[in-house]
Amino acid sequence: MKYRRIGELTVSAIGLGAMPLSIEHRPDEDRAIATVHAALDAGITLIDTADSYHWHAGERGHNELLVARALARYGGDTSDVLVATKGGRGRPGDGSWTVDARPAHLKQAAEASRKRLGVEAIGLYQLHKPDPAVPWAESVGALRELLDAGTVRAVGISNVSTDQIREAHAILGDALISVQNRYSPAVRDAEPTLELATRLGLGFLPWSPLGGISRSSLDGPSGPASADTAFHRLAADRGVSPQRIALAWLLHRSPAVVPIPGASRPASIVDSAGATDIELEAGELRQLQGP
Repeated sequence: MKYRRIGELTVSAIGLGAMPLSIEHRPDEDRAIATVHAALDAGITLIDTADSYHWHAGERGHNELLVARALARYGGDTSDVLVATKGGRGRPGDGSWTVDARPAHLKQAAEASRKRLGVEAIGLYQLHKPDPAVPWAESVGALRELLDAGTVRAVGISNVSTDQIREAHAILGDALISVQNRYSPAVRDAEPTLELATRLGLGFLPWSPLGGISRSSLDGPSGPASADTAFHRLAADRGVSPQRIALAWLLHRSPAVVPIPGASRPASIVDSAGATDIELEAGELRQLQGP
């Protein structure tokens, strides 16, 4: 495993997106915990979760509690594992997602997440999505208050524009350490935010990083999956999975990038972790940069 910096923190260059372990079509708990343990065995030290990662109504915090149990049951040292969680979204249980980034809600949500994770302070707390009903500066100001209160140690923002990154950075300074936007072989419109995050020294955590390569956990069993892209062809030539090639490509996009692929099976996250061993050549990168 190779490692990268997010603010003052050192984390594995590939993280684990824990969402598939708790939402629709989730595995049973034994397999879910085995998946987290496989990630740790592979050297992964960043686990991404959120209080809204659950399936049914009344399950808020399902994923956070699952991650906490998995870490508690792991036989090895987990002191260097960064659990990054998020607040500001909800799931009523009908498959939809809501947004609530009111300062009062964010502060209550962060405290609840801290208790579920069983930590004195959350290592990285991320505002899940801007709320169109709340001024951006007010939501970001709540993150500042959480920092000052010692509830969280560092903060990030997710699903944001370049202007929102600049404003948050002006309010939070060095306490803002990460941006989490959707970015993948198929979805590249976050390129400007990646470039800005790199310039500001922020970590960039692409969510759904395998878009265009394999089915997202949110797509469901009938969701589309690609089968013939430049990534698939190069993977065949290299004798590795297209998912591993996609993650290696993301790592080459910027030293700020730390992909967080989701996984619901141990084999999947072990394969993803292997992306750090792949060095893509200039010609291969040109080939992958096309549509």
